[in-house]
Amino acid sequence: MLRDPGADKRLSEIPVNERGGRLEDAIGRQVRVYRTQLGMTNANLARQSGLSPGMLSKIENGHTSPSLATLQAVAGALNVPVTALFRKFEQDREASFVRAGQGLVIDRRGTRAGHQYHLLGHSVGDRATLVEPYLIVISEASDVFPLFQHDGVEFIYILEGEMTYRHGGRTYSMTEGDSLYFDAVAPHGPEELKRLPIRFLSFIVEPQPDA
Repeated sequence: MLRDPGADKRLSEIPVNERGGRLEDAIGRQVRVYRTQLGMTNANLARQSGLSPGMLSKIENGHTSPSLATLQAVAGALNVPVTALFRKFEQDREASFVRAGQGLVIDRRGTRAGHQYHLLGHSVGDRATLVEPYLIVISEASDVFPLFQHDGVEFIYILEGEMTYRHGGRTYSMTEGDSLYFDAVAPHGPEELKRLPIRFLSFIVEPQPDA
């Protein structure tokens, strides 16, 4: 395998704190784990990969940013795919945080007097599906609910109260602790409000239009 003999030297001269030390540390730990599992010494792996023992030591200790060619050489000597060296790298992930009682109150199809939809979070990042978690509160008797239909699936969990819930051609008498998971394409929705107030969680999962 052809390598740039000056690449490792140039990379080693770049301060670690300017190169994202977390990634270097993760790569170094993985190299050491695979080397140890194979019973190889630092010198063995350095010889097999065409690196100097000193450079390999810097990689394992996260003190340098190895080039892709260097990583490919090390991975080849360890007999693992180069992607295996990145497995322990912890990438930042987004989150949606909502404090108690601060869920955004929104109008959905079927919203009417006595009903509140509290949006508890929203999908973050690029996702193939849209996830909408709601706390639904029914505090007073109201008009008959329409039957909803939408793509995807839905899960509801009763926190308080009692109601009869329809899904397709069947109805379910639901009270605290009961749950229902269903194909949301079928007509569904509360049919009879038996004991108020009613509070339940609803998780709606729909595919994105361009998914």
